Amino acid sequence: MIKITLPDSSVKEYEVGVTAANVALDISEGLARNVLAAKIDGEIWDSNRPINQDCNLQLLTWNDDEGKATMWHSSAHLMAEALEALYPGTKFGIGPAIEKGFYYDVDFGEKTFSSDDFKKIEDKMLELAREKNDYTRKEVSKSDAIKYFEGKGDEYKLELLEGLEDGTITFYSQGGFTDLCRGPHIPNTGSIKAVKLLKVAGAYWKGDENNKQLTRLYGITFPKQKELAEYLEMLELAKERDHRKLGKELELFTFSDKVGMGLPLWLPKGTLLRGRLENFLRKAQRESGYEEVVTPHIGHKDLYVTSGHYEKYGEDSFQPIQTPNEGEEFMLKPMNCPHHCEIYKFKPRSYKDLPVRMSEFGTVYRYEQSGELHGLIRVRSFTVDDAHIFCRPDQVKEEFLKVIDLIAYVFKALNFKEYTAQISLRDPDNKEKYIGGDDNWEKAEAAIVEAAAEKGLNTVVETGEAAFYGPKLDFMVKDAIGRSWQLGTIQVDYNLPERFELEYKGSDNEMHRPVMIHRAPFGSMERFIAVLIEHCGGRFPLWLTPDQIAILPISDKYNDYANKCLKLLNNYDICGFVDERSEKTGRKIRDAEQKKIPFMIIVGEKEEGENTISVRKHGEGDLGIYTIDSFAELISKELEIN
Repeated sequence: MIKITLPDSSVKEYEVGVTAANVALDISEGLARNVLAAKIDGEIWDSNRPINQDCNLQLLTWNDDEGKATMWHSSAHLMAEALEALYPGTKFGIGPAIEKGFYYDVDFGEKTFSSDDFKKIEDKMLELAREKNDYTRKEVSKSDAIKYFEGKGDEYKLELLEGLEDGTITFYSQGGFTDLCRGPHIPNTGSIKAVKLLKVAGAYWKGDENNKQLTRLYGITFPKQKELAEYLEMLELAKERDHRKLGKELELFTFSDKVGMGLPLWLPKGTLLRGRLENFLRKAQRESGYEEVVTPHIGHKDLYVTSGHYEKYGEDSFQPIQTPNEGEEFMLKPMNCPHHCEIYKFKPRSYKDLPVRMSEFGTVYRYEQSGELHGLIRVRSFTVDDAHIFCRPDQVKEEFLKVIDLIAYVFKALNFKEYTAQISLRDPDNKEKYIGGDDNWEKAEAAIVEAAAEKGLNTVVETGEAAFYGPKLDFMVKDAIGRSWQLGTIQVDYNLPERFELEYKGSDNEMHRPVMIHRAPFGSMERFIAVLIEHCGGRFPLWLTPDQIAILPISDKYNDYANKCLKLLNNYDICGFVDERSEKTGRKIRDAEQKKIPFMIIVGEKEEGENTISVRKHGEGDLGIYTIDSFAELISKELEIN
């Protein structure tokens, strides 16, 4: 007999060889019907895989992220089965689940393929799904695996097998399709009730541009047709809110091939919006005891060798800059923290000086692959609202709690109401990915877990997602249409202070190492603004909007009065412009609505004669006649940062 511990801490005894599916059926038939996979001691398994020892068990359904991922991975195999049936001789690369759905890299050989073929593939997938074929797992020797894929002439699977050893190789089969795969998979294809192929793209095998370009097919599946319909509706909303589209329409930012891919150019309106965000955070930081610094955009290569960033990020960074001095190399800054460590070191520190809170809107550079660039979401040059707190070990928890409060304040002011705090820990089975000793890691992880619990945050724990120098608390924010984004982050670091030999004199007159807390409420300014644009659909809070008003004179005769009104409104910190074009008023109103200007002020003979303004609100229509003072009073509440 073995003991199985469930998430509610209850313990059940079963015979050796019991499966998660058996346990689910023992609890209820309804649960058994909905189980897609199981988490055994933190590892995802097929629900029908025998369990042979005591363990912790969590049953995974569509309501769990891991359940969705398992179904989407299984759907990639189902798509491959459909492709093999429709296009005999097709070869397959890899087919993982992704955040929303799955993809498979496919070699169609000489066959042509386009999105016009989606419908017949979707139909074939649904036909195969209705057969309710089981996904079966089989352990295979390396020689047998090689023989199988040599028979199919699939050089991609043979290449994947080169890095695998006997005892680690498994095949999964469903219906007439067999694939090299670690799994896990859902019990059978019957759970897949709704299918949609989303796009087709090119992808080099193993991401290497020297390899053959394969066809990457993206898709998504659901257990109900209704959920697919809702998802497609969300995609249409997302298209309307796409920050690249709105960024162009609202004249916020642009890109230029001559400047370089992934290097955003901020236009005047976007610069104003960005500046307001920065000033908002600057004020909050000053009130919280931060001091602002400025560091160069480059640093000596040795700086990043010391910090460990060169070892970890060297391949993803711009290559070193050679100087006229032989052997001297500089790098575009990939991170701000090494520079801040050197600022901390510039003078002796006492325990009475700590914490030192150092902030910077520091621009950094990463050489992201061109295929991964995406508007402002993924760029090669971005500004981090970076800050580093150097504190004593006894101050870590208090400082961490204060940073959580600051991030909560930022999210509230920008109307991000739903968020989850992800506790990102080190992978205990792959410690070589990280720097620093076990003792420091254990202390840092404990501090984060305690602080999150004390604040009552809604948390999830992700093992293996820590930064290379320390664990972190990442804030996963839901936007207005339900998508999740990783924005703010807080990280506890005992390792960089050791690498840079940072010290302070303690009350015992001995030298001690400070602890370093990295934090960024926005994360990257570029990414944050992209998410904010899509969250608001371009309708920013009034205090953040670049043009809060558009003054529309009904003819050229009233341009002078319109400009006089603008100057008076500027005195109330209300910003905007006068539309002096010789267009009809209706056209001016339509254009202002399209640009999402919050308030339109129409002036003509009546308004000039009575020293008033006629006000319209975006999306609502006429508000009536106001004096300058009464209008300023009307919107004063909206101009406040709540």
